[in-house]
Amino acid sequence: MCGIVGYIGKRQAAPILMAGLNRLEYRGYDSAGIAIAAKGALKIAKRKGRVRELDELKPLRFKGTSGIAHTRWATNGEPSDRNAHPHSDSTGRYAVVHNGIIENAAALRAQLAAQGTTFSSDTDTEVIAHLVALMDDGSPLEAVVSAVLKLVVGTYGIAVMDAERPDVLVVARNGSPVMLGLGDKETLFASDASALVRHATSVVHLDDGEIAVVRADGYETRKLDGTSTVKTPSAMIWKDESYDKGAFDHYMRKEIADQPEALRRTLSGRLEPRFQTTHLGGITLTARELLDVRRIRILGCGAAYIAGALGAHLIEQLARIPCQAEAASEFRYRNPVIEMDTLYIAVSQSGETFDTLAAVQEVKRKGGRVMGIVNVVGSTIARECGQGIYLHAGPEIAVVSTKTFTCSVVAMALLAVHLGRLRDLSNANGARLLRALDALPDRVAAILEREDEIARLAEFFQGAEHAFYVGRSAGYAIAMEGALKLKEISYLHAEAYPASELKHGPLALVTPETPTVIVLPRDDLLAKNVSTIEEVKARGGPVIAITHPGETHAPFDRSFEVPALEPELDPLLLNIPLQLLAYHVARQRGCDIDKPRNLAKSVTVE
Repeated sequence: MCGIVGYIGKRQAAPILMAGLNRLEYRGYDSAGIAIAAKGALKIAKRKGRVRELDELKPLRFKGTSGIAHTRWATNGEPSDRNAHPHSDSTGRYAVVHNGIIENAAALRAQLAAQGTTFSSDTDTEVIAHLVALMDDGSPLEAVVSAVLKLVVGTYGIAVMDAERPDVLVVARNGSPVMLGLGDKETLFASDASALVRHATSVVHLDDGEIAVVRADGYETRKLDGTSTVKTPSAMIWKDESYDKGAFDHYMRKEIADQPEALRRTLSGRLEPRFQTTHLGGITLTARELLDVRRIRILGCGAAYIAGALGAHLIEQLARIPCQAEAASEFRYRNPVIEMDTLYIAVSQSGETFDTLAAVQEVKRKGGRVMGIVNVVGSTIARECGQGIYLHAGPEIAVVSTKTFTCSVVAMALLAVHLGRLRDLSNANGARLLRALDALPDRVAAILEREDEIARLAEFFQGAEHAFYVGRSAGYAIAMEGALKLKEISYLHAEAYPASELKHGPLALVTPETPTVIVLPRDDLLAKNVSTIEEVKARGGPVIAITHPGETHAPFDRSFEVPALEPELDPLLLNIPLQLLAYHVARQRGCDIDKPRNLAKSVTVE
């Protein structure tokens, strides 16, 4: 969950590394640091806080054409200047940046201390710097690093530099993403393409257990045992401007506004009106194999799990296949039964989510079939699955997921239609759903044009410290997503419940100071949802309804009306106002919207 960037080439490294840190800060922002190799010595600057605090140490004045840098989200050792990366050995010759967790760090630390090593931080990463210094016998740096990593248990995306060998950097990966960026007589590496896009024309993704020797004129990759590996570079897909906020105050707001165009990319080339179905070229299972699927399990974490819950509803509804979403973070710990007639679907924006990747590997280890729904082309989960659906939503920088949540649900709607048309979904219903999917981007755009109405709803939360979100059926999944967004960025405690569950306990917490947001489509459950509103109002609780036009005879206090499209896709449209509601509540509360406390974008540690 930290950001790593490195550079070696013909230009001054410091400006490139600092720009990279600013791009990577959404991956971690409790401290940052930089190390430059020049004239046989390391120049290191690091500081607790944001990258802007690091700027005060004037790292741009460091001269040298190779270096590494890091922006941190603490997993081992509290945020502080001394725990910030890079870490070095006692002589200051070697520098290390690291994303991940060294599980046997305490034992290694004890062994080093017994040999007289003095530590200057509380981190697991410093152990690696001292081990490199201890084990360097004059062999090539990559051989020394390989020997060190054979002693390490845990996960890492790591970079090592030696002040006396500034013409080479060594990076390695095990469970935490590292990619190389190839430019003109210069090579970069990073944990995310955002730090590479300005300078690299192609990228190379390292696999777990792989190490790379990086020089200005190229790279070599091998396994830890020294066996050479062959990598095929892929073109850099996104442009530099894709990672900028543009005219918006926050990345989250930009990414909410991006949704119509992101949806068009997700849908592009995938609607087949001729046969009233969808075309999903990334799925390698044949029609016969898909017909043999008897149940589906969707695995994800956070918003991806909630998207999976909504996707499960769509698949059951349209394809009549039993489908269930499950938190990937818990999946492998219950020794799951992997059935050969079950299709497993892994959902991850980054394609690097550690818990989801581990769940994929558990399914594969037991012989199961798995496909991915991911946003980042070439990501680890995509490569592990080998088949699935790319979202093509574009880079998402804000910690909270907005456009990738929406696009993930649409990807599952595409899959649901595809599976349904192989089974019992009629031509007429297939055609109806394709028209609705095609209309979806414009419907989302129309909702976004009414942002001022939603901003006024946010005033309803002034003075509140708690909120309930409720809904029934697919509306409950939307309630979960709305509550998650609110708590993530506004720090206002929000809980989501099935509307029918309020009377089984949560009503005890309803007060005049506790708003309840209800997802209220005009469907066959409308009357029951109105009863829920009346239960809340009877206890003095204020109610906001996100609903469809028309008289409901419900005593809610405020509402926002979303024109209906089709029942299967209406929940997705009802979610758009909840994204903007969370944004404006957080803005009114003065919160750091793009970088909420204690969170980072890509969770690559357990």
